[in-house]
Amino acid sequence: MTLRKWLFVLALLTPGLGLIVAFIGVAVYIAIAQSFGLYNLSGESGFSLEFWVKMLDRKVFSRAIAYSVYIGVLSAFLSVLFAYPLAIWLRKPFPGSLTIGAMLKAPLLVHGLVAAFLFINVIAYHGVLNQLMQGLGIWDGPKRLQNDRNAIGVIVLQTWKNMPFALLLLTGAVQAISDDVLHAARDLGAGGFDRFRKVIAPLTVSAMQAALIIIFIGALADFSFQVIAGPTNRQSLAQLMVFYKSGGRWNDAAVVGVTLMGIAILGSVLLAALPRMTLRGRVA
Repeated sequence: MTLRKWLFVLALLTPGLGLIVAFIGVAVYIAIAQSFGLYNLSGESGFSLEFWVKMLDRKVFSRAIAYSVYIGVLSAFLSVLFAYPLAIWLRKPFPGSLTIGAMLKAPLLVHGLVAAFLFINVIAYHGVLNQLMQGLGIWDGPKRLQNDRNAIGVIVLQTWKNMPFALLLLTGAVQAISDDVLHAARDLGAGGFDRFRKVIAPLTVSAMQAALIIIFIGALADFSFQVIAGPTNRQSLAQLMVFYKSGGRWNDAAVVGVTLMGIAILGSVLLAALPRMTLRGRVA
């Protein structure tokens, strides 16, 4: 395409895309500026590195980064890990496959806040799970499962909520693989795992990347699951940002927000590159 045609295409996109970019750009600019002391809503404004220096020295900040990255990465990989075998299973229609697929995608229709409260009711001290385990004689008494220190409850919620989204992306990619390709691999002696590793995974790597990135960003910045089901001795970056904002410390909140955006961008790049690097030599 010539430069004139490119300019024509950009001009056509400007009324819609231009407004989106402008609004997002303004919000990002304000957040970055506030993190450096500008646009201060509770004091004098002026460029300063003070807020970044103080924040980097706080242990709660470094712990929040490690915790949020832990939740984001683990949730993304577990969601894709569970979605792949289901996508392969549902690749070819069979009696009841549409019903099973609809049931697996049902969590997409449940709001995250509702899902968190339902989960808490199940694992509460006198909840369904505790009563079931006691009734089966596995546990002598109820156990505290809510707000566990290792955030297993949050990981379960994130995986349950995001796996259907990964399944949507991977199902389409897996169904696009020709039967002839899989039959040829089988004829050449490739077993089930080898067909997945050498054929299915390389041909669906783009869908895998998209699922990992989108789920990572959502889990990294999640707030509702953390507040309701997360550990009481740790804070995520989203919780820390809301805490500072609620106290009127907008500059500190902006530092956390900019950090969150930076981690999301960096993590997306790494998660996009990781599957390609792992499957190097198999991706055309």
